[in-house]
Amino acid sequence: MSEPDAPIHLFEGFGVEIEYMIVDEAGLDVLPICDEVLRSIAGEYVSEVELGDLAWSNELVLHVIELKTNGPAPSLSGLADAFQEQVGAIERILSTHRGRLMSTAMHPWMDPATDTRLWPHEYSPVYTAFDRIFGCSGHGWSNLQSTHINLPFANDDEFGRLHAAIRLVLPILPGLAASSPVVDGRLSGMLDTRLSVYRRNARRVPSVSGDVIPEVVSSRAEYESEILERMYRDIAPYDPEGILRHEWLNARGAIARFDRGAIEIRLLDVQECPRADLAVAALVVAAVEALASGRWSDRVAQDRLEVAPLAAILDAATTAAEDAVIDNPAYLEAFGHAGRRATVGELWRHIAGETLCAPDVAGSEWDDALRAVLDRGTLARRIASALGGEPSRQRLADVYRRLCDCLRGGELFNGV
Repeated sequence: MSEPDAPIHLFEGFGVEIEYMIVDEAGLDVLPICDEVLRSIAGEYVSEVELGDLAWSNELVLHVIELKTNGPAPSLSGLADAFQEQVGAIERILSTHRGRLMSTAMHPWMDPATDTRLWPHEYSPVYTAFDRIFGCSGHGWSNLQSTHINLPFANDDEFGRLHAAIRLVLPILPGLAASSPVVDGRLSGMLDTRLSVYRRNARRVPSVSGDVIPEVVSSRAEYESEILERMYRDIAPYDPEGILRHEWLNARGAIARFDRGAIEIRLLDVQECPRADLAVAALVVAAVEALASGRWSDRVAQDRLEVAPLAAILDAATTAAEDAVIDNPAYLEAFGHAGRRATVGELWRHIAGETLCAPDVAGSEWDDALRAVLDRGTLARRIASALGGEPSRQRLADVYRRLCDCLRGGELFNGV
């Protein structure tokens, strides 16, 4: 989400970013030609092209392209169609290179050691610095695609309320959005493998990602002193030129972007098509808005939940997604859930039932995509079901080609 001209208040604007893999049409191997796609529009190698309400941009590696709102959108409504239209435009360009787009959060058989190609053009010193310090030829850097949601704040009070609410939602996001059960050509045993590798990618400088769940902070000054300055200090010996001394170095599951007046949620796996991604985003925003407004709990109760118990819930959800068990009554109470124990899926159905799927809002544009997740399980579970226990390379190719077709056609994946 680009920096707005004037501060935007809570839930008055939305930024959405979705990353897709570029793959070879015939074999579905990664195809590192994002720079050629952008050049076909701009006439030269650029990092971003603006196309009306949306924009295309590069990422760390050449086989990934990002679609995003071109600045804050006033509503999430209608964005799925806009993203789908741009998917079609990219696919038309890729067809001339015998390529296509693949959704989901990880390529199922990519070998990062041999397949990684870093972006070599504008901003390449940044990517080179990341590679030198952390080593980017690994799944936690070069094989992970996510959907980001940017939510604005206009002042310290709004920042504090928004940050507190987002902290509580982060641990259960895999139970809604997990789409990465496969890595290195086999089922990993985790439904959100992307999140598992993401959480380890900055271990050389632990303060860069912390425990992924952000610390409790209430203001910009506190955030800068407790999180940003510590992170900058710890990485300085590895980055003496200060190339990475920016807010985007922060690898927590949600990061403050004071340069754009927003908090960016980063833990969502990419879904099968924009309709599913925007439905997930809509429910996440509904949950955050309800918490920020004090609908189920007040700020004091929310801030009592420290990093460790939230990280424990995230650990469980990374493995089991919607089937992970939450046995923390204080956490459930923060969402207005009456029980002392619930699965992540049960909690999401409770949240949906009181927000987007409540009787007075039934029939929204998100209904069918949300029902696919809430009733039939996360995309990761549907993918695992379609693959069977020990899928062959051919079976993997068949299922992931179906997922490519879902992206191309804007269709939901049924998992059978």
